[in-house]
Amino acid sequence: MSRVLVCLALIASGAIHAQSYPAKPVRIVVPAAPGGGTDLIGRVLAQKYSRAFGQSFVVDNKGGAGTTLGTDIVAKSPPDGATLLLTHVSLAFNVSYYRKLPYDAVRDFAPIALVGLQPYILVVHPSLPVKNAGELVKLVKARPGALSYASGGAGSGPFMAAELFKNMTRSDLLHVPYRGAGLGFTDVISGEVPVMFATVSLALPHVRGARVRALAVSSAKRLAAMPELPTLAESGVRDYDFSTWYGLLAPAGTPRSIVTRLGDEAAKILDEAETRERFASDGIEPLKSSADEFAAFLARDIERWAKVVKATGLRAD
Repeated sequence: MSRVLVCLALIASGAIHAQSYPAKPVRIVVPAAPGGGTDLIGRVLAQKYSRAFGQSFVVDNKGGAGTTLGTDIVAKSPPDGATLLLTHVSLAFNVSYYRKLPYDAVRDFAPIALVGLQPYILVVHPSLPVKNAGELVKLVKARPGALSYASGGAGSGPFMAAELFKNMTRSDLLHVPYRGAGLGFTDVISGEVPVMFATVSLALPHVRGARVRALAVSSAKRLAAMPELPTLAESGVRDYDFSTWYGLLAPAGTPRSIVTRLGDEAAKILDEAETRERFASDGIEPLKSSADEFAAFLARDIERWAKVVKATGLRAD
């Protein structure tokens, strides 16, 4: 009888959590500077969640250290649903890339839902005398170590995309890290750094404005928003296929009722025509998943990137 009462108490407690949540403003930590795809999706979710829950959801940009700074803040936050993490593929990659992390990517988080997938565009400053990815590879090989690429920091998506490119083409580009992809992209526009793998949302307006030149897209298929742009695989980098995923997580121990409610509401948001149109304009494909599906996906991706890190020799100093 006592076990039955305990179970009933837990069920009742979960229902209370779900009904009263959120009782105070919710912070969505984006472990990157403003301007990138993670920031964009975080702000879309914050706006839609605020409307749906009748409570303020705000984005808090905590960039730095390859997303580990902001990620660690959420890992160490109270598991009450008041602090969430909107992150990307670096959560899986960093497990193998860094020799030691201040958090455990699996044990310290409660996955809520996958929300999007976005490829990168390989861009260069217009002054660089290349028109396609093949010409860039030839130029880099003719001037090893002389050209540089920008990223949002070691372990960030642009860094991973560029390092895979370097490895698969056996080319030597110098890495110039920034505290956020948006900051790095600003220097690409100015010509201070000539090359970058930028998210579609960041690059597209500047490609259309001729401030940077697009050479190829990183995914296996072409962009609907820019169908004339070839893929890297079509450009001679055989089997190249890389996109970043975006996902929402909470600190481990967050009540399952809160996780489920946030996940259910995320699915509704992603079904809205306004959200899908906004995502499409930035080259983002909406993804929907349950908490359990996201957890299984994260485990597989951690394993996948462990193999890539081992094969390429990529490790933080």
